[in-house]
Amino acid sequence: MFGDIMGMMGKLKETRAKVEETKKRLDTVLLDEKAADGSVSVTITANREIKSISLEDHLLKDKEQLEDYLVITLNKAIAKATGVQETELAAVAKEGMPNIPGMDSLFK
Repeated sequence: MFGDIMGMMGKLKETRAKVEETKKRLDTVLLDEKAADGSVSVTITANREIKSISLEDHLLKDKEQLEDYLVITLNKAIAKATGVQETELAAVAKEGMPNIPGMDSLFK
């Protein structure tokens, strides 16, 4: 019994380390998102850190339009990054979970 518990504890510790490694790796995964007309471009990491924003000059003349484009494009970029992050971390967590009947459906 204690062997099983010690084995599970070791597996959980290993999984925690893999999660941290994955989080660090996600800092290097860059995702690009653009406004529908291409006038705003955003680059973001899979950990949702904005790396760059590029704007076409005509947007600088219309503050309201610029704000709208930024909100829409940033929200799309954040949603994309969140999806990548959740998928990657769920895969690591599923890999490290002990085989407990009924628990496998939580990570599908």
